[in-house]
Amino acid sequence: MSEVGELEFVPLTPKRWADFEELFGERGACGDCWCMWWRLTRSEFMKQKGEGNRKAMKRIVDSGEVPGILAFANGKAVGWCSVAPRKAYPAFERSRILKPVDDKPAWSIVCFFIAKPFRRKGISTRLLKAALEHATKQGAGIVEGYPVESDKEQPDAFVYTGMSSTFRKAGFKEAARRSKTRPIMRYVLEGN
Repeated sequence: MSEVGELEFVPLTPKRWADFEELFGERGACGDCWCMWWRLTRSEFMKQKGEGNRKAMKRIVDSGEVPGILAFANGKAVGWCSVAPRKAYPAFERSRILKPVDDKPAWSIVCFFIAKPFRRKGISTRLLKAALEHATKQGAGIVEGYPVESDKEQPDAFVYTGMSSTFRKAGFKEAARRSKTRPIMRYVLEGN
């Protein structure tokens, strides 16, 4: 148990939308993103930044797709992890560093957001494990993450994809590295 005590992890569904909005606040977590950066082309993202991104995420949630997992402490949303099949994130198509490792279907964990008072308390690791559990229940055989690895302290906004140490604690192994600071970490279920 971490300093924050018991946590509850739940999928983001229409019932939990108000909790997600409250956690993300007026700025959509960071820079009016609303966790849409990986789901859009760069021009689409810039065109609908802010309210357009909020509405786009709401449409995803209302469609019945579960775009991620919320962490709750004492009934209040304190953390978020975006997890979905890799194909849900077309932004990967523009990345040389994060291009596919192979042709095996994978789920991707692309974003964490922890409320400021709850950061550096172990929530990311627990949230990552909950996202991994969610993905495997949905049939994922391989789950990937694209964390930051750095020798120096990074501002929170620069490590939204997580830290490699967090992924290692959750049992992920490095599958590829095309950048000094950005490994591709994988959790592979037996038989995949």
